[in-house]
Amino acid sequence: MANLKIKTVLGFFAAAGLLMISLVTAPSANAAGPTAQPPYSLSVFAKSVIGLTGYSQPDSIVQWRDRIFVGFQNHVAKDGTDGKSSTIVQYSLDGKVQRTFTVPGHNDGLRIVGEHDLWSLQNEDANPNLVVIDLESGQQKLYTFSPTVHGGGYDDIVVKNGQVFITASNPTVNGAGINVFPALVRATLRGDMVDVEPVLGGNDNAIDIPTGQTVPLNLTDPDSLTIDPQGNIVLDSQADTELVFIAHPGTKDQQVGRINITSGGAPITLDDTAFAPNGQTFLLLSDVAGDTIYRLDRPVFGFVPGTAYSASDSVGIVGVLDLDNGVVTPIATGFGSARGMTFVVPEEDDRN
Repeated sequence: MANLKIKTVLGFFAAAGLLMISLVTAPSANAAGPTAQPPYSLSVFAKSVIGLTGYSQPDSIVQWRDRIFVGFQNHVAKDGTDGKSSTIVQYSLDGKVQRTFTVPGHNDGLRIVGEHDLWSLQNEDANPNLVVIDLESGQQKLYTFSPTVHGGGYDDIVVKNGQVFITASNPTVNGAGINVFPALVRATLRGDMVDVEPVLGGNDNAIDIPTGQTVPLNLTDPDSLTIDPQGNIVLDSQADTELVFIAHPGTKDQQVGRINITSGGAPITLDDTAFAPNGQTFLLLSDVAGDTIYRLDRPVFGFVPGTAYSASDSVGIVGVLDLDNGVVTPIATGFGSARGMTFVVPEEDDRN
């Protein structure tokens, strides 16, 4: 088991609180199905089959009070051009279905905004839309975007200091293969529209965390978002095998760092990363290819607060990221395509 102690990066990024992350060797998927290595245990939280449940392909997962929400993509086209819909399913903490919502298009991003609004973001490749669901009343409202300057859609959502940030996904690159458009934007609602303003450009400069050198970014696949224990936004540029850390986003003090994601010297893609919170908790993760949501527990002493866990869609694992040495220690393997993750804190009733 890798050392789980967390260090912040010294020098420039110590002030910003940015974390040093890199990934190394990960095993291939277990053909016998997902298994967890002690001291972790893996169990099925919920399964879906579109012919039986009416929905399939679970991806994003969020918690609201004592309820879990999962976005099911239902094999809908990623640009929404097939006219089909995704399903948002509400579960109890023990995996029982409580209610469902239908949203137009291919759902990818889910996030609780404010006290009881669930933001559901659709169509990450093009033609994006946003559905806001009032979880207390069950009412839904559809919002649209102006034509995107980057030519693609929007993928994931994160909330920091009451502000909403989203990734500008599937950008059009120029003749040199560079994304000159915004990769991260700040979103606000106006009438029936979502207004966006740029926060991070796809080719902005960043500090390469291992070397301390200033380098240009080229974020051609902005994807998932999360917040690290230092309060930095963590952006996964998936196909670029790169994590980007943004301190003080959207302010004059904004600082950006990046690290390439590797496994034994070779690149590995991540879909989602989650940091263990304080207190009693368990980890939920989705396997979009296996139509299953899994529960991961660490029965002996529980999860270590602040530890980073990542899901890799390319090698079908969930692993612990040792932030001291950059090693990914696989703790669960054999997934078809590990995707969305969230830590669940049962005793909290106002977790966002």
